Amino acid sequence: MALSLSTTTTVAIVSVILLLILPTSYCSEFIPDSDRDVIEFALNLEYLETEFFLSGALGRGLDSIAPSLAAGGPRPIGGRQAKLDPFLKDVMLQLGLQEVGHLRAIKSVVKGFPRPLLNISAGVFAEALNTVFGRRLVPPFNPYDNGLNFLIASYAIPYVGLTGYVGANPNLQSATAKRLVAGLLGVEAGQDAVIRTLLYSRVQEKVYPYGITVAEFTDRISKLRDRLARDGLKDEGLIVPQADGAEGKISGNVLSADQNSLSYARTPEEILRIVYGTGDERVPGGFYPRGADGRIAKSYLRIHGA
Repeated sequence: MALSLSTTTTVAIVSVILLLILPTSYCSEFIPDSDRDVIEFALNLEYLETEFFLSGALGRGLDSIAPSLAAGGPRPIGGRQAKLDPFLKDVMLQLGLQEVGHLRAIKSVVKGFPRPLLNISAGVFAEALNTVFGRRLVPPFNPYDNGLNFLIASYAIPYVGLTGYVGANPNLQSATAKRLVAGLLGVEAGQDAVIRTLLYSRVQEKVYPYGITVAEFTDRISKLRDRLARDGLKDEGLIVPQADGAEGKISGNVLSADQNSLSYARTPEEILRIVYGTGDERVPGGFYPRGADGRIAKSYLRIHGA
């Protein structure tokens, strides 16, 4: 039975009124739990990047810049201001503030969780670099000692998140999640490119007092991440064999990419193995002494009994 004109008009008016008075959550796109889990997992890395870059640039972090985003989570261990020249301080502050925006963007889509306990102390980087070279560096590597050290330490962080977003993208179902991850990926890739380019400009410089070139530092860090992740080649330093460079024609490798110059992808399990520094997604450590948060990360901690 056809509706009368007056009935149709009434329905339309009521619909408009409902759209105006209902909370936006009722009108927004449905986001499946699987998408929410992936987006929340990313918060772990965004918290880490935020605190490291802000601490290095300012000597203070999220609790000072945007305390509500920390949501009462424990203060990070060991962050402090790095000895950076004005140019590098400006760059790192930009990266840190960008990460604040990332946290806000993610929490506008999912509930999220408080900042997990993070270890960004000089000691955690020193231990990682000892593992990288298979011996104790003397003096212990300290990312906060100078600009080059801080750049090398920075090399270890955004790329992991970048590969995680690349890995997550094909599995997302909702347009909202896809838009968010695409936006996050674009900036994470840019941050990684900035860090790699700054290091590439000094690629043959020897890092004092170790007598080891920047190129070798990046190569060893990348190889360690591949070894921890346990899923083949997905990480490359700034200098590679020519056969592994772009189109097999160049050894310079300012961006890490596969044989078709596409970004590598990692799973949450691979990422946890790397950032924990244990090679096991069930065993926390490294940057996350008590483990990462969110359903995905916690599911592995429960398996381990943590």
